[in-house]
Amino acid sequence: MTTPPPEQARAAIIDVDGTLVDSNYFHTVAWWEAFRQAGHKVATRDIHRLIGMSGGNLIERLIGPGHSEEHVSAISDAHATLFATWHDRLRPVPGAADLLRALARRGWRVVLASSARGDDLVALRRAIDADDAILAATDSDQVDSGKPAPDLVEAALEEARVPPGRAHFVGDSVWDVISAARVGVPCTALLSGGVGADELKEAGAAAVYDTPADLLAHLDTSPLAG
Repeated sequence: MTTPPPEQARAAIIDVDGTLVDSNYFHTVAWWEAFRQAGHKVATRDIHRLIGMSGGNLIERLIGPGHSEEHVSAISDAHATLFATWHDRLRPVPGAADLLRALARRGWRVVLASSARGDDLVALRRAIDADDAILAATDSDQVDSGKPAPDLVEAALEEARVPPGRAHFVGDSVWDVISAARVGVPCTALLSGGVGADELKEAGAAAVYDTPADLLAHLDTSPLAG
């Protein structure tokens, strides 16, 4: 693993759900059931479009503001319980581990920036199976506001000890692109989370690839070249 001098250090900040692990549709179903249990009828297509956003923001977008903290917490906790039933069946998106290791070999400080809770992130990292390439990880338990707020990206920059101009984000949702842009970090987007290329480009993605394997195959001509 290459170790560049501090002034040349750069960080690859990478989302997890949908980007490195094929989990977005499991989240969608878990949210759907959590809303159903709480008495809300929410379409799965509306949920899927918000995956990648923090749980609190997702709930408010889908059922509106004004609900008690207890009601919102009940929905969030139900989602966590339901999603946890998938932990042992989570699988990486093709090329996930290989991409992380390739970036680490090229001297990138690889930091995960996930909206997941701690227990979920443990399961997601186990599915990726590339901890040897990961410098650090930030999750929703460490910040006040999740995506599309910039807090997770800012926390990842602190973990990597690099300025925004020495970082690049890789994600799969418009919320990834937006949160990175709010800190001045460009974002390369993947289609593995189920969001269309046009939406990602419109949000400001620097480039769009199919999967981590596709990005790895084109790494030398991508925004992460070098």
